[in-house]
Amino acid sequence: MNVFRGFHHPGVAPACALTIGNFDGVHRGHRAMLALLRSEAQQRGVPSCVLTFEPHPRDYFAALYKKPDIAPARVGTLRDKLEDLAQCGVDQTVILPFDARLAAQTPQAFIDKVLVAGLGARYVLVGDDFRFGAQRAGDYALLDAAGDLQGFDVARMNSYEVHGLRVSSSAVREALGQGRMRDVARLLGRPYCISGHVLHGRKLGRTLGFKTLNLRFAHWKPAASGIFAVQVHGLTHRPIPGVANLGVRPSLDPDDVNGGRVLLETHCFDWPSALGAEGAYGRIIRVELLHKLHDERKYDGLDALTQGIRQDCEDALAWFAARI
Repeated sequence: MNVFRGFHHPGVAPACALTIGNFDGVHRGHRAMLALLRSEAQQRGVPSCVLTFEPHPRDYFAALYKKPDIAPARVGTLRDKLEDLAQCGVDQTVILPFDARLAAQTPQAFIDKVLVAGLGARYVLVGDDFRFGAQRAGDYALLDAAGDLQGFDVARMNSYEVHGLRVSSSAVREALGQGRMRDVARLLGRPYCISGHVLHGRKLGRTLGFKTLNLRFAHWKPAASGIFAVQVHGLTHRPIPGVANLGVRPSLDPDDVNGGRVLLETHCFDWPSALGAEGAYGRIIRVELLHKLHDERKYDGLDALTQGIRQDCEDALAWFAARI
């Protein structure tokens, strides 16, 4: 899949079948939409294209109006979104920076400058609640009328349901926030996961006897947080079970090297000897969060923290044993 930041690049396809959205957590509804997009692209002999935004528009307005509560909790990282889109067979993804200029663009200007002149859209597929342009003034009817006049087809896809539940990023966020990981997997069509490069950290875990792999979650407001039973992919040919903490580490010092940023810290139960002590740094791994044990906790000292981690490991091992 080709990825472009903006459409002013020579490699951007001159025509495409297009869908538009944030695609935060590429769930089963998104996957059904992308399958339809690919089919329509093949019929027209053009590449399939996803137009998405970074930051999320609501992140932009939260910062603009200094109202962090209106920012959505983020389901996934940009890396994970692009990986999911590629796995769905999308040919091209264009990431538009959501800024003041884009926020002020009228619906018709967005159609003219982005969809037609920028991306050469021959077909545009949107969701049933799609809105666009300044003040969210554009809707499906306006887009459909513009397509009639400007020579591109427009279609919308109705809600996708699983057991009577509408599949949406909001539903995924709610399930993650409540720690309902089985429901999350049903909505996504796969276990919830976070991937990234293994980073150096404070290395406190190894002094306590619990070496961890550290991944940074770039957004400040993850939809999930707490302690989880996990599986780690990317270290060996098989997944490795473990226990992980996703959050800002309130357990000891809020002013440590993490600097208040969100980390996923994973302790593997069966460390691959072939890697050696330092062999994981720089590797790209994928951590599947399978079962939530509890929320993050603050401990009074290293002894209490060590005991807490030991108990988390025992609880996670017991959960894995019960699955066999």
